[in-house]
Amino acid sequence: MKKKTIWDLNRVSLDEYRSARKLPLTIVLDNVRSLNNIGSIFRTSDAFAVERLMLCGVTGTPPSPEIHKTALGAEDSVAWQYFPTTLEAVAKLKAEGYVVCALEQVEGSVSLEKFEVTPTQKYAVIAGNEVDGVDQAIVDRADVCLEIPQIGTKHSLNVAVSTALAIWHLFLSLRP
Repeated sequence: MKKKTIWDLNRVSLDEYRSARKLPLTIVLDNVRSLNNIGSIFRTSDAFAVERLMLCGVTGTPPSPEIHKTALGAEDSVAWQYFPTTLEAVAKLKAEGYVVCALEQVEGSVSLEKFEVTPTQKYAVIAGNEVDGVDQAIVDRADVCLEIPQIGTKHSLNVAVSTALAIWHLFLSLRP
């Protein structure tokens, strides 16, 4: 097998990407502190045509050299909005008809692989702070909590990794 070159990948231009159809999926970052994690989530969101990011609370925003380091320019292709609080973002999403999914380990959560995605529905996935996860007040307002099953000695994943897994799961059902 021969590795593909950058020309083999048929990448679209920034303008083409911006005008392309996106998944009906918004990612909400609830007080995510690491600018590298934020950049990684921008890059994953670009790869899977997420419609937008909502950056809330202490979550850093572009322009930022640290975000750019891992986003590699995806901070310019993926639409984003800033909200002083995650509660404001959730209220907006609910008013827009989104199913709000908190990515969190809680009683009564749905295991990610068992979460059935309706292709005609709009979804928002909330990823939380690296130490405390998604704030309890946000969990209380979520329509569903999604949990990624794990069997190792650690019971948490990096926020960028867990967000990527959730995006991939929804992408499988929502992709154009």
